[in-house]
Amino acid sequence: MGKLTVSMLAEKVVPYHFKLAWLNLQRNARRSLLSVMIIAITVFAMTAAGGFGLYTYQSLQESTARDVGHITLSVPGYFEKDEEMPLSNGLNHSQTLIRALLKHDTVRAVQPRIYFTGLVSNGRKSAIFTGTGVNDREFSLKGPFLTMREGKTLSDVTSSRYDPAEPEVMLGADLANNMNVGVGDWITLLATTSEGALNAYDFKVRGLYSTGVPELDKRQLYIHIQSAQELLLSDKVSTLSVFLNDTAQTDAMMPLIDSQLNLMVEGQGIELTPWQDRAFFYNNVKNLYDLIFGMMGLVMGLVVFVSLFNTMTMSVTERTREIGTLSALGSFRGEIIRGFLRESGLLAVIGALMSAALSLFLMLVEVNMPPPPGYSEGYPLQVYLSLELVLYATSGVLVICLVAAFFSAGKGVNKPITEALSYV
Repeated sequence: MGKLTVSMLAEKVVPYHFKLAWLNLQRNARRSLLSVMIIAITVFAMTAAGGFGLYTYQSLQESTARDVGHITLSVPGYFEKDEEMPLSNGLNHSQTLIRALLKHDTVRAVQPRIYFTGLVSNGRKSAIFTGTGVNDREFSLKGPFLTMREGKTLSDVTSSRYDPAEPEVMLGADLANNMNVGVGDWITLLATTSEGALNAYDFKVRGLYSTGVPELDKRQLYIHIQSAQELLLSDKVSTLSVFLNDTAQTDAMMPLIDSQLNLMVEGQGIELTPWQDRAFFYNNVKNLYDLIFGMMGLVMGLVVFVSLFNTMTMSVTERTREIGTLSALGSFRGEIIRGFLRESGLLAVIGALMSAALSLFLMLVEVNMPPPPGYSEGYPLQVYLSLELVLYATSGVLVICLVAAFFSAGKGVNKPITEALSYV
């Protein structure tokens, strides 16, 4: 009685036509298994490659947003033309702007920055540097995209532990190695002031860091923004970087901030630049990956089509007499073709389920990627298994399987009944 109940339940859950398709696939189990494996590997490769692309896009997006900010405030044309003197194109009234921006619930932080260049010296050797004046919160916002090699980040100037007599500097690891200095050593920074004169200050090395980009680590350093203003003899800042709680809010906040701030500062327009316009590396990588993954998907789709077309053609050829018998008994051509379509669709579904198991295996295996071009450090391979991406890949392969089955089955059912019945 129990067996009868299970059998009856199976009949209700699995329609007869799909049960028949499953039995037909078992006629040549080895060939069907090979087709399923090809489909599974294809869906897995497409979802894994697409997931790696999504991870890369999001990583580059977050890296850029944490580096330059989601929205950058500057004077119009700041990024298109060079300054005649340091901070000649800087922003006035930065504290007023910061207080106004922080009133928005979506704004996480506003970071003033000063960009300048000059010479760094240890008393015996000098080198060119590119400096950035920041406050202490800069490094908590950067997160994992800045690695401390030695020492600590810049301290809070409002803290009782901070000594104004010992202004701090953070050096890129390669710059510190080139200058032969370490944490606790003193260096001298020489820069041109906003008035065109030369000015120099001594700084104590607080920490050494690495961005992962050797060219930046050879030239870059950070100092407190107050120290930068004293060195350059100006109370301006180069830019204000607005950090939002969610990167997706960037487009919505742009017009809101623009309408609010342009009326606040008299005699000085303010230009807003979203992170996408400053993410040159992100845009180039995304365009390259889109092309690579698009071509990869096209090639894999052709492989599946050829494989399934061959499988279904062989199946149709072996069952030519069966097709002729069904036609002689009154079956319509559409019915016969739909039978082969169900078999092909079943292969696609089984292959997609197998690819899900392969994807779970990839999530458990730890793989380290080599350093990308221009970087000195590798990173762990991570793949975002997006449900939307899996559905797209599965749907694409399913359509390819159905098209291959339709063409191959069409050749078989178009034969005359007498020729099909006498086929050997």
